[in-house]
Amino acid sequence: MHKPHNKFGKNFIFEKNIFLNLAESIKKIQLKSGAIPSNIDNSHDPWDHIESIMGLNFLHDKKSADSAFDWLKNNQNKDGSWYSKYLDTNPIELNKPTHFSPYISVAALHYFKIFSDREKLIELWETISKAINFSINLQNPNGTIPWSVDKNNKIEEDFLLTGSSSILKSIECAIKISRILEKKENKSWMRAYKSLAQAVKNPNGLFDLTQDRSRFSMDWYYPIISGALSSKERDFYIQKIFKDFYVDGLGIKCVIEEPWVTVAETSEFIISLVISNRVEEAKKIFSEVMNITDVNNVPYMGWQYKQSIFWPEEKPSWTSAALILAADSIYNFSSGSDILTVNHL
Repeated sequence: MHKPHNKFGKNFIFEKNIFLNLAESIKKIQLKSGAIPSNIDNSHDPWDHIESIMGLNFLHDKKSADSAFDWLKNNQNKDGSWYSKYLDTNPIELNKPTHFSPYISVAALHYFKIFSDREKLIELWETISKAINFSINLQNPNGTIPWSVDKNNKIEEDFLLTGSSSILKSIECAIKISRILEKKENKSWMRAYKSLAQAVKNPNGLFDLTQDRSRFSMDWYYPIISGALSSKERDFYIQKIFKDFYVDGLGIKCVIEEPWVTVAETSEFIISLVISNRVEEAKKIFSEVMNITDVNNVPYMGWQYKQSIFWPEEKPSWTSAALILAADSIYNFSSGSDILTVNHL
């Protein structure tokens, strides 16, 4: 097994400027419409776009973040959803994933934590409300939410543990925003939150029914990020990841059988370690994954350790944003550092 060049020693002190430069790299590719491309063909999906907004928040670039939120407002479907992929403002994949739309509430709360701009939350409230309602209106009595609505508006009957964990965190942030704005309590949102939390805590037989996704590391750390698990439950998931997905000196594999460590998965696992009060382990793995970056410390998607190559060579905007969020969760560089590490209810 080969590793990339070790740029950062065990006791390296990471400074905020490294990650401000990463956020600048996100800003530089933003389109006039506010869209933030995430793929090599200049396309993007709304979840990745929203992740990248948090990089712009971290940069403290209000104008760029506002433009990115404007893209979401201007391109939201009437039912509160967004399509799964766009080329600038043109939808090119027409299914509507249910974990995409609610994620706007996470970026909006992150924005508020950094800019203290209550007026922006008021401006975004209708967009956020429609986005949350799109997903929870599809919820089943057992708490699960179908992963997508297809291009013919037919519900796609599978239920993703990773996506549902993201939805749960999004509902939590939306409820927090409603309290900041002193809105009347939305009992349907709280019911949806509690029901989905129970499903995430007790997932057997509820999720990943048409495809076994337990071979993906996301299925093992996203329930931690959801905020629903006890410390004992978190430890169970973390032990599983260290056993099956962690490559010492590199980071977290995306898929159990592939010799491929990815920066985004590693960053998200680092956040789950911080949630679980395992900060020293988080720092160790963070210093390792920072080696999967170019000369300007912009992360590649991953490292293929049998071929000893950065693979693929593309450097997605949302991967940079995930790395920024991981760094902030450890080092508290910004007032939004706890956006994913605490329960806001």
